[in-house]
Amino acid sequence: MLLLKTTTTTTVSLPLLTISSLLNHHNNKPTSFPLTTTTTKPLTLRRPTTPKIMNSWLGKLGFGTRTPALSSTDQSSSIAQGPDDDVPAPGQQFAQFGAGCFWGVELAFQRVPGVTKTEVGYTQGFMDNPTYNDICTGTTNHSEVVRVQYDPKECGYETLLDCFWERHDPTTLNRQGNDVGTQYRSGIYFYTPEQEKAAKESMEKHQQKLNRNIVTEILPAKKFYRAEEYHQQYLEKGGRFGFRQSTEKGCNDPIRCYG
Repeated sequence: MLLLKTTTTTTVSLPLLTISSLLNHHNNKPTSFPLTTTTTKPLTLRRPTTPKIMNSWLGKLGFGTRTPALSSTDQSSSIAQGPDDDVPAPGQQFAQFGAGCFWGVELAFQRVPGVTKTEVGYTQGFMDNPTYNDICTGTTNHSEVVRVQYDPKECGYETLLDCFWERHDPTTLNRQGNDVGTQYRSGIYFYTPEQEKAAKESMEKHQQKLNRNIVTEILPAKKFYRAEEYHQQYLEKGGRFGFRQSTEKGCNDPIRCYG
């Protein structure tokens, strides 16, 4: 006997659910459906943290923005290019002159009556506390100079200018004899407006005596760096050969620059 399995599909018709049927349900009273409402609050923008506050907090954490510090080179240049803030002895004045190797120039000024002190050193450059080896590289822009302290009651500034012109050739740029380099340039470095005026007038007069142009620079005196001790009064102490040269006031003995 063969048995057949049959499947019956019953279709049930459900009443259509309409809005009206919902309203008529339960004694035709409207049915209340809870409504979900969404309240939109106005958007509030928070004030951004100010850079000052932010930097303060970042600074505490070690990440704050820092004001860039001057580089060591800038600091050095700023100091070197500053004025000579040393003070002469009471009743005395300073003057600065560059006229080649400072050994012979210093001795010339030591012999001038009214000069009470001389020092050799470096000035007008861009390096703080230069050494002799530093300035000899020609990269620091320093000039070898003599700083003269004098008594204006006994020695006029014009007398110092005369000594300056007589001691060197002001027409050779960055050179005096066999000494070549920017450190050997001719220069007058003034401390007061009166010195500046006298220097310019003196240069004009001296120019009339020469058939070549003077290349002497006339600039404000800047920070003076005293040279190493062995350079001080070098020829008076005997120089390289130990032959002492006179510093007597008014002495006219020839100056042997290298002793």
